[in-house]
Amino acid sequence: MKILVINAGSSSLKYQLIDMNGEKMLAKGNCERIGIDGKIGGSTADGRKFDYNVNLVNHTAAFLEVKKVLTEGDCKVIDDLSEIAAVGHRIVQGGSLFKESVLVTDEVIEGIESLCDLAPLHNPAHIQGIRACIEVFGKDVPEVVVFDNAFHSTMPPEAYIFPVPYEYYEKYKVRRYGFHGTSHRFVSARCAEVMGVDLKDIKLITCHLGNGSSITAIKDGKVIDTSMGLTPLDGFIMGTRCGAVDPSVITYLQEKEGWTPAQTSDILNKKSGVLGISGISSDDRDVSAAEAEGNERAALARSIQRYQIRKLIGSYVAAMDGVDAIVFTGGIGENTVDLREDVCKNLSYLGVKIDSEKNLELRRGKEGELSTADSKVKVFVLPTNEELLIARDTKAIAESL
Repeated sequence: MKILVINAGSSSLKYQLIDMNGEKMLAKGNCERIGIDGKIGGSTADGRKFDYNVNLVNHTAAFLEVKKVLTEGDCKVIDDLSEIAAVGHRIVQGGSLFKESVLVTDEVIEGIESLCDLAPLHNPAHIQGIRACIEVFGKDVPEVVVFDNAFHSTMPPEAYIFPVPYEYYEKYKVRRYGFHGTSHRFVSARCAEVMGVDLKDIKLITCHLGNGSSITAIKDGKVIDTSMGLTPLDGFIMGTRCGAVDPSVITYLQEKEGWTPAQTSDILNKKSGVLGISGISSDDRDVSAAEAEGNERAALARSIQRYQIRKLIGSYVAAMDGVDAIVFTGGIGENTVDLREDVCKNLSYLGVKIDSEKNLELRRGKEGELSTADSKVKVFVLPTNEELLIARDTKAIAESL
């Protein structure tokens, strides 16, 4: 069975075609600048690559271009679109309506649409992607939606209710939802598998660290807390997002600078975080290089990041009354060895000990344990694979029809 995994943005459409017989990626790519001018680039599993400009007036045009590169030319990997048995879509916000992956129906689309206010940059784009896919593939090809926040739906009220007047939760569903759930779900299951235990028998903290970052506490196989909140802005310092700050900082600056709500959102989401502190870049590689050259603001941005990660891990250890394993994943989590070492060395009170040589080796997609044999808490680097998890859910639902 071949599954096409889709992640649609407002002006982009990322895809990956996976053969579930062996769970092998066959091809992947990204349609960009949809509705502006358009370009598409990608590669196949055997190393063939393509990159060219093409007019993409909408998401339907993007899907037709994906169809073309998959079935025609030098980078074709299938003979016909009919070889694709089902399509899986990543959906950022499922609110409290969706607690698991589901088959796409008109009612499901309406449900996702009703949550657009909670994810105005993401859900409308996902809906465009779903409708465009139906237009290209037809209604006979099963489509499945996998929600970023569904894994976090097991959080108890004391973790997800914000201490603002309760009426706003009742009226507008203002609460903690959490994100990156597909990644946290994938690496937590993989961690249990590597440890040779049942996920329900361990206490686990998963750290998804990238341009967007979140940390999740998992106990008895269920999420009990996660750092992102109503939106992906909450938590700790990220590439361009501020993470949690005193709300009065926001109102104070709005009064001083005259920011509108839209300007406020733009500054907090796109101009803050590592970029805002360093003044250099949101990319850790750029900021790390600047730190090495003696840039104090770059060093400060990275120090804030590590400090806040340690604080969150500590708070989740308290929430779970212990921890058995900590996982690093995501672009930064999988590759930034100095961050992992700094964080772990400051968890000595937990009995965490790491092997510095192993830590240096675990980069560029390598999976493994970086803790020593006598470490009281195991520490792993486990590359995430959200697309594969989406494909697995899609396969399971398609086969149940």
